[in-house]
Amino acid sequence: MTLDFSAARLNMIDSQVRPNDVPDVNLQEAMANAPREKFCPPGREFLAYADCEIEYAPGWFLLSPRDIAKLLFAASPKPGEEALCLAAPYAAMVLTDLGLTVTLRAPGGPPRASAEAALAPRDVATDAADLKSAPMKPFDLMIVEGAVTKTPAAWLDGLVRFGRPGARLAVIERTGPVGKAVIYLRSDDGKVGRRQVFDATPSILPGFEAEATFAF
Repeated sequence: MTLDFSAARLNMIDSQVRPNDVPDVNLQEAMANAPREKFCPPGREFLAYADCEIEYAPGWFLLSPRDIAKLLFAASPKPGEEALCLAAPYAAMVLTDLGLTVTLRAPGGPPRASAEAALAPRDVATDAADLKSAPMKPFDLMIVEGAVTKTPAAWLDGLVRFGRPGARLAVIERTGPVGKAVIYLRSDDGKVGRRQVFDATPSILPGFEAEATFAF
């Protein structure tokens, strides 16, 4: 039996997206058309549109609808742009519906297999490079679905070297109970600015935890 999640998607927009300062109707429509349930393990599809993160592979989570909507809105994606989605399969799905050319960089094993299965009907390329490495081709937008304790220097270097003028990196930085969603913006002269946009508390991506320190 195939369940119809269309009403749940619309309820998600009405209860979690629109009331949280995401007025972009194109983004709302793309999220209303993106089958988030395809990322859920069998039997857990009922969680797809709840106000929570979704574990699509052991230890790997989609951002909550509220957080990904606000992060995408702050990133200002535009049709025709090229996006690199870092461990961000749901964002990749939404961005393709918004008319962007999308490449997904995902870790191997279950996370990549789950993402590729959910994205199979869409034209999304896969990049097998390490998540922490810099992008190696021109792009307009990088987005990360999950928190990092510190944005890798390689990402910022890639923003300067390969980001087109106006390129953005959208990521949530978290070192304590509450993180900050930030947008890094590359200017025409290659400099990078940083802007905080909202508070969020998503899970830290595996491998991006704070480095252990020793105290005597």
